[in-house]
Amino acid sequence: MDRTQGQAEPVEQPTAASAPPAAASEAAGPAASGSAPAPVARIVTLTAGDFTLTVNPVDGSEIEPRRPGTGAAVPVKRDAADRSARDAAARPPVLPGPAAPAPPLLAREEERERLVRLLGRGRSVRLTGPAGSGRSALLDAVAADCTGLAPDGVVRLSGYGHQQPGELLHALYAAVYQASAERPERTQLLARVRDIGAIVLLDDLEMGGTALDELLRATPECAYLLAATPDTRAPSDDSHLEEVFLGGLGRADCVELLEAGTRRPLTEEETAWAGDLRFASEGLPLRFVQAAALLRQRDERNLSCTEDDDDEPGVFEERPRDAAFVALPTLAEGAAPAELLASRVSESARAALRIACALGGEMPHHAHLPALVGETHADAAVAELLGCGLLTPVGTRYRLAAGVARQLEEAGFGDTAAEEARTAARHYAWWTGHASVTPERVASEADAVLAALAGADVVAAVLLARTAAPAFAASRHWEAWERVLRSGAEAARKAGEVAEQAYFHHELGVLALCEGRLDRARAELEASIGLKGALADKRGTVAGRRALALVTDREKAGVEVSPPLRLEPPAAASEAVTTAVPAVRAPKTAPKTAPAAPVAAVTAVTPVVPVIGRAAAPTTLSEVFEEAFPLDPKPAAVAAPAVPAPVRAAQPRRKPVLLAAAGALTVVVLGTVVSLAMSGSDSGTPADGVGPAVSSTPTAGTTGGAGVPGTGGNDPAPDPGTTAPDASDPAAPEPGLSPDPNQSSRAPSRKPSTGPTPPSRTPSTTNPTPPSTPTSPDPKPTPSTDPTTQAPPTTPPPTTGPVGSPSST
Repeated sequence: MDRTQGQAEPVEQPTAASAPPAAASEAAGPAASGSAPAPVARIVTLTAGDFTLTVNPVDGSEIEPRRPGTGAAVPVKRDAADRSARDAAARPPVLPGPAAPAPPLLAREEERERLVRLLGRGRSVRLTGPAGSGRSALLDAVAADCTGLAPDGVVRLSGYGHQQPGELLHALYAAVYQASAERPERTQLLARVRDIGAIVLLDDLEMGGTALDELLRATPECAYLLAATPDTRAPSDDSHLEEVFLGGLGRADCVELLEAGTRRPLTEEETAWAGDLRFASEGLPLRFVQAAALLRQRDERNLSCTEDDDDEPGVFEERPRDAAFVALPTLAEGAAPAELLASRVSESARAALRIACALGGEMPHHAHLPALVGETHADAAVAELLGCGLLTPVGTRYRLAAGVARQLEEAGFGDTAAEEARTAARHYAWWTGHASVTPERVASEADAVLAALAGADVVAAVLLARTAAPAFAASRHWEAWERVLRSGAEAARKAGEVAEQAYFHHELGVLALCEGRLDRARAELEASIGLKGALADKRGTVAGRRALALVTDREKAGVEVSPPLRLEPPAAASEAVTTAVPAVRAPKTAPKTAPAAPVAAVTAVTPVVPVIGRAAAPTTLSEVFEEAFPLDPKPAAVAAPAVPAPVRAAQPRRKPVLLAAAGALTVVVLGTVVSLAMSGSDSGTPADGVGPAVSSTPTAGTTGGAGVPGTGGNDPAPDPGTTAPDASDPAAPEPGLSPDPNQSSRAPSRKPSTGPTPPSRTPSTTNPTPPSTPTSPDPKPTPSTDPTTQAPPTTPPPTTGPVGSPSST
């Protein structure tokens, strides 16, 4: 398809695997006939920083550390001959057919001289003008005047689609140095571009601010001429760029530009029309290039050419030879002429416009149009559209001019965009995978390939991304490589192609490793290994694990990476308990026999209760799960008795916690009723006037144990704020009256004793639990008197139990 018609087809096409790099770079494109050689795998080895990258289109790229002494030699700068070839390659391709005369550069002499003067002094300039103001034509003129001013010559770059300076620095490095199989890492790149002294003409600038400052600081020996539109982000105040603004043309200049385009003088009517058009379009040169094309088409339709007046209509004449008069276009048609111009061009040109609308304004290389359009001579459509002002050069390719895509879509040229994008994607999938197409040629069509990939269906997108990704990797155009891989991974996910999805994730991990993004490399490689493991792809799994091992080695070497999530233990237990669990203090009236050590032990072993409202963000995975799923505090099994937390007043019936047997026994002994009360409010009083009998069984009012006697110990304890009535209280109820329903029906013993009896210390058969509010018995006995009978003074004073102890019987 890339061969010129009439050229003999070669017998054999050299491949990259069997031919040297020089021969591979000169290999022609895929042949249109079926006699072309079958595509074979192109395996390319590159040097990327400290790694050796082997691009394998079949099994995926392989990366390994660069062996000492095997890296590329120190690159050298290009000489004058190489710079001339480089400048020719940076221009748009030469179109077939006779060369059309370029529009003259009018009313730009002052700006031209100023730009050359500033660049000669080493100053960087920002040339600002609206789309269609002739910025690219002015850059061509300045490039011709600045030849020989800088040691490294003039370098032309395109900033279209670049928001960051990384790819621009790599393009500058490749334009000045001879390094065809090396892509240096960032440190090496910055060290080498710092020594470049050239005048850099950067057209279609799209970045500003800190990104532009980084580009200027990285190349202090270069003088830049940056062409941008007014809506581009402005540079920072520290950039120290000179500003040059381009405006519209004057009335006389507009008329002169129209006469140069029509190659004849204008009539009075056309001159007046040009004046009105100049007012409507603000004198933009692009509008008058398009207006000149409209006048040429009008002359052809009106048969006003002198050579047509003498010639008879031919038999094979394509255009009509009727004498229908075509009037001047209206002012609206002159301001937006895309629809009218497209209606008067050839059918091949209109088909090319439909393809460009489907690809987002990108015009494929003219060698692809015969296959895309389906016509042999469709490659001449690019020259026809360029002469009409519908195309404009952007770097090494052509795009639809400013505003043309919107006008064509309104005219219906975008109705078949889906079908055109699908056709372009299938064509590029075949072309990029052909062995005769070099990676450099694929890189020159990067924007058209990416546009076709974005508009294709998932099946065609996966196929195109699979074949184009290795070519972009081998051409060192890694920004396009990453975009293709991400688009391919998304298309493979939608199509359900697990094997292709694993391939794209592996390539993304290798790319991130080459660029030093270790966290991204680990994530992509682990995803690829998981998918390949599900497919039982042992060879792919081994390649992924090798790359993952390199990521681990780079992390251990101290490379700056984003900290991964690590499972770390929480804070110290004592600190956490202090903030989550209130401390339990022993009462002041505790007896000397009460153990005080278990309090400190409980504080040390109480489980940590997570604090939900933490001020700082969680840093470990365990803290994240604690916030999402808070855990209830659970007691730990310890040897020391544990004291439960105090119960709030709003919870009178909270189930107590069972404690260890040894600690419970100690609390029962200390909490058993030891009261020596006097005679209670019973009907009978001892005749001998001896002291009251001692009850051996605690009653419902007992709070010395955790439970109620006669039960299993699981009944709730009374409210800590209330106490049992004392026997000496006149308003106390009779102990023999209605007992608590939660207690046992067995009545307490009421038989009086004949003399003073020592207090009973028989332990309860149950396993009581200490109250929620810890209390201790009072060491000092308090006499208890009966409201009806007074004990003799000779009787020893009885002792009472702790607050809430059972009354005397």
